Amino acid sequence: MSLMSALARMEALTTGRAQPLATRRHFRLAGEPLVIVPLKMAGEAAAPLAALVGTSRREPQLIFAPQPRNRDLRFAFFGDLAKAVLGEIAARQVGVESVERKNDDPFQRFLDAPQLLVPNRPGMEFLRLLGRSTRFRQTGGEWPVPEAVPLLGRWLTWFSDRSEYPGSSVLCAMTDLLSTHWATGQSALEDGNLAALLGWIDPPPGRTGPQAAKDAEDPLVQPPAGPSTDPSFDNEVLAPLIASYDQSQEGPGRDHAADRIRKAILSQVEPTWELMWQGIDLLRALPEAGSVTARFEGDRTSFSLFEASMEEGVPQARKDSAVAAARRLASLEGQASRYAVQRALDDPLIMAEHRLSGEAFAGDVVWADPDHVNEKDRPRPLLRISTTDALRAEPGAVLHNAARKQKAIVREIGADGVLVELQDGMGRAKKPALGTVPELGEAVCFTTFADEFRPGSTLPDADETPWTHGGPPEPYEAPAEVVTEEMSAQIIEVPAPAKELP
Repeated sequence: MSLMSALARMEALTTGRAQPLATRRHFRLAGEPLVIVPLKMAGEAAAPLAALVGTSRREPQLIFAPQPRNRDLRFAFFGDLAKAVLGEIAARQVGVESVERKNDDPFQRFLDAPQLLVPNRPGMEFLRLLGRSTRFRQTGGEWPVPEAVPLLGRWLTWFSDRSEYPGSSVLCAMTDLLSTHWATGQSALEDGNLAALLGWIDPPPGRTGPQAAKDAEDPLVQPPAGPSTDPSFDNEVLAPLIASYDQSQEGPGRDHAADRIRKAILSQVEPTWELMWQGIDLLRALPEAGSVTARFEGDRTSFSLFEASMEEGVPQARKDSAVAAARRLASLEGQASRYAVQRALDDPLIMAEHRLSGEAFAGDVVWADPDHVNEKDRPRPLLRISTTDALRAEPGAVLHNAARKQKAIVREIGADGVLVELQDGMGRAKKPALGTVPELGEAVCFTTFADEFRPGSTLPDADETPWTHGGPPEPYEAPAEVVTEEMSAQIIEVPAPAKELP
């Protein structure tokens, strides 16, 4: 926990209301995100019970399986969920642009990308498990599934993989988004409860944050946000209704039993549905940060390239090869570093944390020598900046002014301020171009970090993987054998999953 976060949490505890951690929204919020509130069967890893989905607050669609242990009903649920998710994907594939690539052919990139919002981190993990359990299913043979089911699994796997990149907005948990922008007076673990988190941020009239959070702990007042249901609801309501459904005969009796299950499920997911849109309203009120557009380009690129790869017909590997894992890790680390820098450069409240730690300083220009040159007769203006921030840097250190895209070198740090020498961003003439040198009295901010691309280390091709890391991966072969899978009380034969991809 950073110093600013700790201070904000103490302030929230004192005032009884969440305190802002940011003044900008540091992720993209689509005009019509696809909101998904999933529920799963108790005691089952990926047995879907229901999902309330939709892009409109007033027109949600409830998809549910009245008996999740029934294979046909389970895959019918997957088929209906696929219609919603694949429909959202298709809606974002309208316009394209041509993107040039260095040392490679250009590719077509979609102008938009889908966005899925779920209540919490367990909801994201549940979608990942759904993708894993459906992407290798076969649409033919003895145990076929609807054609859209394996396609849904592949896309859910992509959503889950892409969500690991810091700043990505294709699959987000509402609790993560809110806790990134507000600090509450409760623990980070308690912030995982969407109702309690929103109670601190936007409590009902006449209630404080702690009071609203305490109300949210009562499942009778606020049902859990899923994907796990409340044990009391499972035992006292859901289990008898499912038993009644199993005992009913096909026809009106079973339809009535299914309708009773639907109404019971709605009582559990509708309160969370409203919380999701309450959170969306709060986040939409924040202005979008400047670097969000650049990060969204990464989402659009990944979305477009994955769509193009779907035509090859080869499912994703069950696990990455050694080279693929190293490349992914390097990419994640680089993105995490750039995301932290971009948030600080976009948001003065986040930048305040770096000013406290000595990684940046802000102040006013109190003296300037715009005509100063170096030994090669190149313009190197000098600026003295009055500041109360304690800069942790030595003379000769490189600084960055993100607002002007300029580099500077520290020449002196004294009681009267910091003396810096500008290095670039002044044009190509022998004298700095008009307006490129900060004027007297101008407020400036310099940092010891910058939003710069850093190329990763060179890695071998997959075919050259050394034996110490497992050697080259085996080529993909279509599955021919059959394996058995236990599903509930019956043994079902399904085609074997694909082998690891190269």
